[in-house]
Amino acid sequence: MFRAILPEGQILCDRYERVENGLELYDDDDTLVAFVPYDNLHALVDEDVYGEDDRSIM
Repeated sequence: MFRAILPEGQILCDRYERVENGLELYDDDDTLVAFVPYDNLHALVDEDVYGEDDRSIM
């Protein structure tokens, strides 16, 4: 699972694809959840990396 961090909040997704102007975020059914332009994306975090740690990722 991934977490896209944006200026106005966060979006969870199961997978993503890089496209020319941003990221397309998909759920576990391969349904498009959101398109995030690169200019609005602060970070894309792999939840498996931070899942067992109590420290803040912000």
